Amino acid sequence: MRLQIPADDDAELLSAGTDPLSVLETAGLLRELTARLIGIGDFDEALTELVRIGREAVAGVAGAGFTLLRAGSPAGAAASEERLAELDGVAHGADTPALAAIRRRELVVSDDLATEERWQPWTARARELGVRAAVSAPLDIDEQMLGAINLYVAQPRRITARWQLTAMLLAEHAGLLLAAVRDRARQAELVGELDQLVANGDVVDQAIGVIMTQRGCRAEEALQVLRSASTALHVPVPEVAQRLISTVARPRQN
Repeated sequence: MRLQIPADDDAELLSAGTDPLSVLETAGLLRELTARLIGIGDFDEALTELVRIGREAVAGVAGAGFTLLRAGSPAGAAASEERLAELDGVAHGADTPALAAIRRRELVVSDDLATEERWQPWTARARELGVRAAVSAPLDIDEQMLGAINLYVAQPRRITARWQLTAMLLAEHAGLLLAAVRDRARQAELVGELDQLVANGDVVDQAIGVIMTQRGCRAEEALQVLRSASTALHVPVPEVAQRLISTVARPRQN
């Protein structure tokens, strides 16, 4: 996904003028982001690191947050400052800068929340928490997961070209890194499942035999039944197998 820039902001972003984001600063920011996220296997931990880096990316940022959607529904949030955490979720409804950025697939900026008429009641609550300006940049993680990086500032009219470029760079790079973290987490889950299947081979084999007998299906189909039940019940495959065997072995009451 290539982030779209609102047309009115093109000139300012392309000629940052008095507040440029230098090549060295850009390289340092992306290098730190990569170094912090590249070895992380837990997705939530990666989000925590991302918002911490976002908080420190530009002098004057009062807080950074992340809004996450999975299959179009809220799936989580992260915040560098606990007192601002509610601004990254959907506690104030679906009309927020982050969700607007995700829907429109472009950078969303409000340089002065005191005069902002969008995103009520989110804007009113942000002002109560001391936030005076905000910028949100969308990113894609995979086909199911979308998000937005949110930067907040305590002073109005401070969202310069540097702020916007930083948010865009964080979003573009973080999307790739978070996708890699998610892939590693999936691989770890798969390895763990395989280890459990090997360690509990007898009970799984017995359960597969029961399903084959009951359904008249092949072993591969029976194993898929176990996996589907495991996903639906949020329990490991061996535990599903043990429950099935226990149920079958239980004496029937007359």
